[in-house]
Amino acid sequence: MTIKFARRVAAEMLKRGESSIRINTNSLDDVQKAMTRDDVRKLISSGALFAVKAKHNASINAKLLKERRAQGRRRGRGRRKGTYKARSGELWMRKVRSQRLFLEKLKEKEKLDNMTFKKYYKMIKGNSFADKASLILHLGEEGIKISGEEAAQINEEIARSYKERKR
Repeated sequence: MTIKFARRVAAEMLKRGESSIRINTNSLDDVQKAMTRDDVRKLISSGALFAVKAKHNASINAKLLKERRAQGRRRGRGRRKGTYKARSGELWMRKVRSQRLFLEKLKEKEKLDNMTFKKYYKMIKGNSFADKASLILHLGEEGIKISGEEAAQINEEIARSYKERKR
């Protein structure tokens, strides 16, 4: 067919861009005669078609920076963008996950019906509760009584399930 076809097919096979595919000048006629993907595959294995090696950015500077930061350099107040909470990890996710697990355990123990569960699940998503204690207080106002012992027992179950997941 054409060289353009061979180049395109070779690019697909080698998972590279068409501009990185090169043709050996000695086998230009063979490349022009290639009609099928099998022909192109044979040309690649024979070395008539090949891809130029990918360029990689020299990462020595990045390595040096990483090393310096590990020593505690370049971490001063002038470098910081974002609040302390924004920089201190995923506090919100930890909080939400623990509240959701607590709610699920209450549903398993049949303290909550499905409608109440859905309502509070959405409230948790909307960041309505500062922590688990405020969630329990809010549930108490709704008429769902949870004693301190029950809450502690549920928390222990959650802790056990975390340990089992890590194994």
